[in-house]
Amino acid sequence: MSDSKVDGVTGGCQCGAVRYHSTMAPEGVHFCHCRMCQRAVGNVFAALAGVRKDTVTWSGTGRPTFYASSSVAERGFCAQCGTPLTFAYPDSDWMSVTIGSLDDPEAVVPEVHCGVESRLSWLHVQDGLPEEYTDPKSDRLRDMVSHQVYF
Repeated sequence: MSDSKVDGVTGGCQCGAVRYHSTMAPEGVHFCHCRMCQRAVGNVFAALAGVRKDTVTWSGTGRPTFYASSSVAERGFCAQCGTPLTFAYPDSDWMSVTIGSLDDPEAVVPEVHCGVESRLSWLHVQDGLPEEYTDPKSDRLRDMVSHQVYF
């Protein structure tokens, strides 16, 4: 379980069209360095906090738009301003919200670095957190097809 300082979280996009509330404290808070997450958030890694899908309600004038970044995962974002909001496996009861989209990102504490096989060589985060490599042969990823374009 995470060292979250809250019972629930709220957040949304930068333009305010898409807002969310989860009634639970996030779990599995992590940084993901995999190449797909780098592309999806337009940064050197994604910072993500896990919540059960059934604890999330959406508000605001819009709802997230989803992009199937692979055959096994989808990512939610605001269609109006482009803010990355979520990552989820459609067949899971869990989803992750981007820490940067939280109203209080200080309220969650990352626990692990994932996908470190794709960590950029010049990025040196010395926070002492455990590091995990992505196992491309795992049940979920073995037959995954990426829908992202690489040049």
